[in-house]
Parts: sequence; structure tokens; C-alpha cells
Amino acid sequence: MRLTTLMLALAAALPAAANAAAIVDNANGYTLNAAGKLVKFTALAYDDAGRIIAVGSSKAVAAKAPAGAARIDMQGKTVLPGLIDAHGHVFGLGEVATSADLYSPATLAAALQAVAVFSKANPQRAWVMGKGWNQEIWKLGRFPTAAELDAVVADRPAVMERVDGHAIWVNSKALQLAGVTRETPDPAGGKIERDAQGNATGILVDGAMDLVNKVLPAPTEAESRGALDGALALMAKMGLTGAHDAGIGVREDRLFRDYADHGKLTTRIYAMIGDTTADFDQLSKQGPMQSYANGLYALSAVKLYSDGALGSRGAALIAPYSDAPHTHGLLFYKNEEMLAKMEKAMKAGYQVNVHAIGDAGNHQILDAYAALLKKYPAAAAQRHRIEHAQVVTLADIPRFKELGIIPSMQPTHATSDQNMAEQRVGPQRIKGAYAWHTFLKQGSKIACGSDFPIESPNPLAGIHAAVTRQDGSGMPAGGWYKNEAMTLTQAFRCFTLDAAYAARQEKEVGSLEAGKWADFIVTDADLFKVPAADIGKITVLQTWVAGKEVYKR
Repeated sequence: MRLTTLMLALAAALPAAANAAAIVDNANGYTLNAAGKLVKFTALAYDDAGRIIAVGSSKAVAAKAPAGAARIDMQGKTVLPGLIDAHGHVFGLGEVATSADLYSPATLAAALQAVAVFSKANPQRAWVMGKGWNQEIWKLGRFPTAAELDAVVADRPAVMERVDGHAIWVNSKALQLAGVTRETPDPAGGKIERDAQGNATGILVDGAMDLVNKVLPAPTEAESRGALDGALALMAKMGLTGAHDAGIGVREDRLFRDYADHGKLTTRIYAMIGDTTADFDQLSKQGPMQSYANGLYALSAVKLYSDGALGSRGAALIAPYSDAPHTHGLLFYKNEEMLAKMEKAMKAGYQVNVHAIGDAGNHQILDAYAALLKKYPAAAAQRHRIEHAQVVTLADIPRFKELGIIPSMQPTHATSDQNMAEQRVGPQRIKGAYAWHTFLKQGSKIACGSDFPIESPNPLAGIHAAVTRQDGSGMPAGGWYKNEAMTLTQAFRCFTLDAAYAARQEKEVGSLEAGKWADFIVTDADLFKVPAADIGKITVLQTWVAGKEVYKR
């Protein structure tokens, strides 16, 4: 994935027409109805507020449209509900364009060259930042080291974030500024990778990343606005009319509200407050906010972490890693500490969404939900979630349905992780990993996302992965554990109506029905007729939010 050049090109002002009542006609339209069934239409009408009046045949819609409504001729092109990413990191997506691109390099040498080029091109930066490295792709059989990074950046601190966001690779200057020495103990929920002599190697996993993060300078206002501009432009291009931002603070909240107030928020943002610490205490003073600026922004959820990621072996497993028997990974908190965080958010009326990747992390959080929902049965209405639900014991999967917990999952994680996931957990545990069909069969609603910028923000790539269990190059042939694939309609639902349901917004967005917002996209091919292998190649031509065009190719 290479987002940098694309995002810089897109960050220019987006087109925005004034709201006016209109009839979208001559469309090859598909939507889901209230029951979640796929239906076709040729026209829809919306009022001057951007709310849908009618959907159906051209004749039926014309009869209900207001007099003088403009007619927009789609010339037979495919029209779909706007797609929703149920788990991403908006500012992180925007920051990709201003960091060294480590998503693309296929070797350590190429990654070091990318850092060297970026560092040389940005001499004004006090810190050299990068994102996207993955030692599995480099086939090193180990993590990279500070010494290797020192060879290309020695004059300034350098911090390179792993593709999953759960480990950083830093140079010696950064370790020195962070005060990390051989005597520094591993912090709670974190690990400092060390050599045989006990010296820090330059890899800090999960909670250990805070040692460096606390000395990193905060982004400037201009940098934050630039990141948000870039992310919004890219999301509009990808056909995302909604995104659930998995972990924000006071700074991000202020900018989201400001952009919403000034008509610049071109993707609806459903935000989760990161953790229940100081930012939560400040942002929760007025209680949960389900809708701001005509539904452009919501702040009624909290994001917590139970464990790390599989690639860096930070995900917490019940039994040791199959390819590293000396470790189980990391639970970030003891059970009572995790329960206290979840209870604080739940008592305040917030939806609680907890990152859990390993089977021990998922088990811990399911146990906590069971205890809390017994204590606060009315809180079930908040539709609490587990983010990722990536490796789950077969005995724990039914508990999601029993407790009413939504599995919020990312289809491209499976196709990206296929090169290491089974090595990490072995042939038995993999049966409960990325188990979409098993969850759907029991009646769970899956909210689909990408976890951008860890993966591409393209939701059509996500639908492709969900249906084929293959990556963008069609590997592996036949699909990876194809028995857990979704049908096309299921995949479409999880990026539309069920993603909206996971934000308690299914009466406002997620499908094209009377009374809902006119959030829709126009594509160059028919999602329901192209070969499955070509789904990820479909191009979005237009993106509309509340009857306003926010992107045109």
C-alpha cells in the first residue's frame, strides 16, 4: 500500500455543492431494506436537507419528489449506499503522507533506504518518523535493530511504527532521549526487546512504546489540520461516507467539531474516546453525544485495549505461541483493572469497545462483559463491541451472541496475516481465527472495517477479502480457510447496514431508505455482477453525503 503520494494529491479542496432537493435517476441502484435484504432501484429523491424522500422506480420516485427538484442522470451507472469503515484511525491515516513510507519496502535494506531518503528530504524535522514496517515481509526471522537505523539516521531521534501500530523501531538517539537503558524494567503491558547482554535492541512493544511517546513533541495545529484534510480527501475518494475512529482525545474532538461546524467534515465520524483517563474525564462531562451537526459527528463510545497484536507477538494467548513457546503475549491489565475501566465507561452511558486480538484477550473481555451486563442490564442497549475479535476459542465464539457483543472485524487483516497467523497460533487455534462465517451463522452482526492506516482504507478491498479470503494479488489460490468467507451480500451488509448498527445509527445511515440521509456512491462497475476477483478493482466515481457531492473522479 502506498498512500503518501495519493494523499498529498487529494488534500486539495473537495467539491461541495449547495444542498438542493434532487432526483437521482436512471441508476443501476442497489441497497438493503430494513430487513437487510438486497433490493434494486432506478431512482431516489431527497429533500433540500439531504434526507431521502423515496427510493424505487423512476415513475414512483418522481411522483413523490418535491416540485422543481433537480434531476441527476446517472446514465445507468451503479449507485450504492455510502460505505462505512467501522474501525480506523483518521489522523493516523492523514499522518501517513508526512512520514517515511515503510508499507512498500519488501526488504530491510529497502526500508532503510526509504528512511534515509525521507530524513534527507526533511532536514527541518526534529524527529524522523515512519510508518508501516513488517519484519515478516522482510523474512528476517527477527526484528530490526537500533544499530541498523543508526546507520541512516544518527543525528536525530528516529521512530518507525510497525504496520499494526503495536511496536516501534527506534534509533539509539530516541532510546537515549527516552531514558531507556539496560536497567529500565519492562513497563506494565509492554516489552523492551533486548539482546543476549540485556541491552535494548531498539524494538519497544505495546506499553513500552510510551517510554518514547512521552518525549515525542505533540503535532502542531497546522500538522493536525493537514492530517485531517488528507484523511478526509482519501476517505471520500474511497467511497467512505462514514468511519468509526477508534481512539481519539481532546485535540481530535476539537478539530472534528470545528470541521463539522464549517462544513468541512466530508465523512461522518463516529468517534471513540481513547481510554478512560484524563481525556475521557474532560470529554465525558456532558455525557455521550450521539449526533452533532446533523449527524456528521458522534462521540458516544470509548476504546480500550486488552492486548497487543499478533505480528509483534503482543496479542495475549491462553497457551504459548506456537512459534515462540517462551511467550504468551501480553495482557495490558489485570482482570480487575480492565473491569474497572470498562465499568467507568459503561456507567457513564458510553458504548464500550475493547481491542482484543488473542484468545486470552478476548476471553478476559467477554468475562468482563458478562459480569458488567449482569450488574447493569440496561447497558446492553449501548451495543458493546470487541474490536478485532481476531483469535477466539471455539467455546468463546457463542458468548458474543449470548452477551449481545458485536464482533468488529477487519477482513483484510486475514489476507494480510495469512503469511504468519497459523505459525503464531498453530492448526487448532486457527479454527477460531478470522472466523467470519462462524460468527454470522450464529446470528452475530459483524461490523466491518479496515483498521486504516494499518490496511488500505479502500472498503471494496475489504469486501473482496471478505468474499474471496484472498489478498489483492489473488493469493492463495482458492482462498485462505475459504470455509470462513462471507457471501457478497453479507460482506456488503457488514460495510453498510451492520456497520451503522454497530454505531446505533442504522435508522440514519447504512442503506438508502426514506427518512435516512442521502449518503451514496457511484461506481464504474456493478459490484453484484463483476467476478469476485475484480471487486477490489472497482473505482468510485462520485461520493455524496447528505445530498452533497464531496468527491468526483
